[in-house]
Amino acid sequence: MSRLGRVERTTKETSVLVEIDLDGTGKTDISTGVGFYDHMLDQLGRHGLFDLTVKTDGDLHIDSHHTIEDTALALGAAFRQALGDKVGIYRFGNCTVPLDESLAQVTVDLSGRPYLVHTEPEGMAPMIGSYDTTMTRHILESFVAQAAIALHVHVPYGRNAHHIVECQFKALARALRYASERDPRAAGILPSTKGAL
Repeated sequence: MSRLGRVERTTKETSVLVEIDLDGTGKTDISTGVGFYDHMLDQLGRHGLFDLTVKTDGDLHIDSHHTIEDTALALGAAFRQALGDKVGIYRFGNCTVPLDESLAQVTVDLSGRPYLVHTEPEGMAPMIGSYDTTMTRHILESFVAQAAIALHVHVPYGRNAHHIVECQFKALARALRYASERDPRAAGILPSTKGAL
C-alpha cells in the first residue's frame, strides 16, 4: 500500500498544492514559477523515487521568497503525513553525492524532532536564474520544521553554485528515501526505544 501525503496551503501570498507518494517511481509534476527550484524539486522526486506533484502560484511580482518558502513548508507537511506512524521504516538515512567539483553529505533521522545543521561554501554566486542561493538553507529549515525530522547537510567544498545546490537536493533525496523505506527485518516494529517517533 502506498504512503501518500497531500497538503494544500493558501495565504494572501501563495497557493500551494503538494502531493507525495513515498512508494512511487520518481514521477514528478512540478510548477512553482521558479525554474531552478522546479529543477531541484524534480531531483528530490526522481532520486528519492517519490512520486511528487507540486503546484504553486505565488507573488513572484515581489520576489521568489514566499513561493519558495511556502512550497517547502507544504512539502514538509506532506512528507510527514505520508510517513504515517513510521512503523517498520529504517528511520535513519545518509548519502554522499558528488556533482563535478562539489560534494554534499546528508544524514537524516525521521525522529519527530525538527533540527537542522547546514553548512555550504562561503562566497557562492548570489543567484541561479531567479533563485536566490541563500534560500537553500531556508528551504531546508522550512521542510524540517514541518516534516519534524533531524537533518544534517554539509557541503565541504564546491565552486559552481548550481552544482553546490543540486548535489544537496540529490543527496537529500537519497537520504530521505533510505530512511523512509520499509525495513523487511523490522515489520511491525517502531524504530524507537521510546515507543514514539
